[in-house]
Amino acid sequence: MKQDLKKIIADIEQLSNDSKLTKLQIVEKLDAHFFNERFKENLKLYKKGQKKVSDITKDLKISPRKFYGILNKKNIPHKKYNKSAPAAEPEN
Repeated sequence: MKQDLKKIIADIEQLSNDSKLTKLQIVEKLDAHFFNERFKENLKLYKKGQKKVSDITKDLKISPRKFYGILNKKNIPHKKYNKSAPAAEPEN
């Protein structure tokens, strides 16, 4: 495991020397890339109805608000809940 990690670190250092990016910027881009992969996998299951928003947000470690924000940003249709709708009042 340590040898694999050393190889990855060496590759990142080599990439940072070849490009104008810092090591931290490279790691952030890798993080964003792998987050998007996991998001796409979970989104497929969400569209099929096999996975709930709460399960996806736990898996991705994001808030539901951020999840819906990503859906809006990518123009993906989803069910919207109207929080401002008045609650039904009990009859006397």
